[in-house]
This record gives sequence, C-alpha cells and structure tokens, in this order.
Amino acid sequence: MNKTELISAVSESAGLTKKDTERVLNALVDTVTAALVKGDKVQISGFGAFETKVRKARIGRNPHTRQAVEIPETRVPAFKPSKALKDTVGE
Repeated sequence: MNKTELISAVSESAGLTKKDTERVLNALVDTVTAALVKGDKVQISGFGAFETKVRKARIGRNPHTRQAVEIPETRVPAFKPSKALKDTVGE
C-alpha cells in the first residue's frame, strides 16, 4: 500500500475528504519526524513505538575495491510494534 492508497483507505474509513486526510497524515509524519530528531520516543498505544537507536561505528568494505572503509556512528529511526499489533498480524 502506498501513500495515495493509504489516504484513500483512511478517508473512506473515517468519513473525511481525501484532502483533509492527506493533511492529517502529513501532520502526523512531520510531528513524528520532529520528535525523533529531538531524540524523543513516540508511542501509539495498540500500534507501537517509534524511536531512534545508535548504530555503532564499524569497519565496512568497498565492494568494488575491497578496501576497508570506516563507517561512523549514526542515529537511525526504529519501530517496535506493540504486542496487540504483533498478535493481530500473527493470526
């Protein structure tokens, strides 16, 4: 399901216009992104939690030259599904 299909499904389910649904979805994405940039955790009960994790620095290899390359430490977004979501999907 892509963003356009998600907007259509949510607008139909919630009884909103597609334009209003798109604004809400964009606001949600922007708000979650801003919270993650600040280092906050965003938890949606019954769905899951968005957070950032630190990926440690490591040595990688350039596949073309086989030369060692140092990859610096970085923060990456992560999603942890709730138990309710895992149970529903697992059925």
